[in-house]
Amino acid sequence: MKTGGITIGYLQEYLAAKDPGKDANGYFLKMIEEVGELSEALRKRQGPATVENFKGSAEEEIWDVIYYALTVANALQIDLERWIPYKEALNREKYGHTVPFDP
Repeated sequence: MKTGGITIGYLQEYLAAKDPGKDANGYFLKMIEEVGELSEALRKRQGPATVENFKGSAEEEIWDVIYYALTVANALQIDLERWIPYKEALNREKYGHTVPFDP
C-alpha cells in the first residue's frame, strides 16, 4: 500500500480554510447532487480520464463526492481521522475480514 501523501486530516483542514461554511444540510444536498453526477459518469464511462477528458469523468466526480462528504464532516465538527479506525474495527467484526488497518 502507498504511504504518505494526502491525508484525511489534511483535506479536512484544507477544506475548512477554503470553504468555511457551517451548513451541513446544504453540503449534504450538494453531495447528493454530485453522487448523481458520478452515477452519470459511471454510466457513460469510456475508460480512464486524461487531462483532455477530465471534465465530467468519474475521476472528477469522485473528488466532488469526497469534497462534500468532508465538508459535511467539518460542518458537524467530526474528526474523521479519529473515527475511521473505530469504524474499520466494527467492519472487521461484522464482515470478518483479516486485512489489517494500521495507518
